[in-house]
Amino acid sequence: MSEKGIENVIIIGSGPAGYTAALYTSRADLNPLVIEGFLWGGLLQQTTEVENYPGFPDGIIGPELMPKFREQAERFGTRFVTDEVTRVELSSEPGGVHRVWVGPDEYRARAVILAMGSDPRKLGVPGEQELSARGISYCATCDAAFYRERRVIVAGGGDSAMEEAIFLSKFASVVKVVHRRDEFRASKIMIDRAREIENIEFLTPYVIERFEEGSDGALETAVLRHLETGEELREAVDGTFVAIGHEPNSRIVLDQVTTDEGGYVLTEDRSTRTNLPGVFAAGDLVDHVYRQAVTAAGTGCQAALDAEWYLRDTPPSPEAHWQMPSEIERDAEELAAKVE
Repeated sequence: MSEKGIENVIIIGSGPAGYTAALYTSRADLNPLVIEGFLWGGLLQQTTEVENYPGFPDGIIGPELMPKFREQAERFGTRFVTDEVTRVELSSEPGGVHRVWVGPDEYRARAVILAMGSDPRKLGVPGEQELSARGISYCATCDAAFYRERRVIVAGGGDSAMEEAIFLSKFASVVKVVHRRDEFRASKIMIDRAREIENIEFLTPYVIERFEEGSDGALETAVLRHLETGEELREAVDGTFVAIGHEPNSRIVLDQVTTDEGGYVLTEDRSTRTNLPGVFAAGDLVDHVYRQAVTAAGTGCQAALDAEWYLRDTPPSPEAHWQMPSEIERDAEELAAKVE
């Protein structure tokens, strides 16, 4: 904590971006405060085997990897609030004070790093949540290698679904793209590429009604329904990849920082700077293309360096010297006690 109860840096969110930002800002002696949320660790906390993060040649499960991120940041002095941010007021004045609330508790900082991530859109059908990471995935780049010579489904009809199907076709024996309409939202070039691949098939107009597990507790069957005839189709599958988009967790800042039409926070040039001075954004809150742990960690590093340089080069505004009434009262009480 800097003078007068104002933090140097508050990091909102955890995961690879938030914890990497915490590591770098703590090593820069900025004593960061991370408000990490109840479900700290991001999406990797919900995954099983992670085989593509550098430094772990034998792989590591997500719930083991993220505590390592957290412990490393804590080693250098990062402090944590394991709760949810409920409201923010971000200053538009260079050197100004940003306010962050966790319920009734107010925190203030000269710089804020937004690292709230994004969540994959879910189908919302029976069995999806129960079989997540046991046959149901939201990232082909992350999990395709687990489905070599197996049968998989891709749910979706946009470019993301076609990209997932094309990538999966290199591993799986059969890839079936399930979409509710005969027409696809994907661009023609992506559809043409997918149709040219022999082991990609298309099931339209179908929706997935539910998922069923096998005797081993993993996904065994996807139950589909034809939207015109009502016919039920049972597909024996080893995996299903849901590719219907992501939702950035930008709700608390939507009316303050600039976002694109999808709600992803926009940053300037190749930096992590937002439209507001002293406010930076990193990870999947910004990135709707790569969405990998290693790229999120990279932008977390960038955000930390951008924040460090901002604090170095931007003098505090008069507002930064303001004290809350409770702090003034506390100082007065301490002075009175000394006089006595």
